[in-house]
Amino acid sequence: MNHEALAREMRELRERVPGITDTAVAAADGMLIAADTADTIDPESLAAIAAAGLGIARRATAVTARGAFRQTVTYGSQGLAAFYAVGDTALMIVLGDEGIDLERLHELTRPALGRIGAILTGTGPDPLAEVPDKAAGAPAPAPDALVGALNDTATEGV
Repeated sequence: MNHEALAREMRELRERVPGITDTAVAAADGMLIAADTADTIDPESLAAIAAAGLGIARRATAVTARGAFRQTVTYGSQGLAAFYAVGDTALMIVLGDEGIDLERLHELTRPALGRIGAILTGTGPDPLAEVPDKAAGAPAPAPDALVGALNDTATEGV
């Protein structure tokens, strides 16, 4: 899995949607994969509670015959928490402030989820591969500081 590409996807979503305050990606079992969160948020606890909610949401969509679970949003007095399925094995958590444009968030998150799924499974093209017109000898990108508390079992091939 390309941790740098994952961090870039999370960061780009945050940059493109004003109001996003925090993001995280977790395995469906609640193990944290990557986080870009404030110091006041425990990303491992966030991943665990999001996975529990994912299980309930998936069950609710199944029982009500609404198809595969895609997303859920929880509103609080100071913003929202959006939870998105990333295939069958992971989820993305996006926290936003009161002014976030939810429609824009959903619109821009959908394509990002596909790219994140490809990064997690290693099935997509390498987004860090050399581009033919890129200057030869350019230094490799430095590891992204936004990725934290990576699941050790998900670091094969890194």
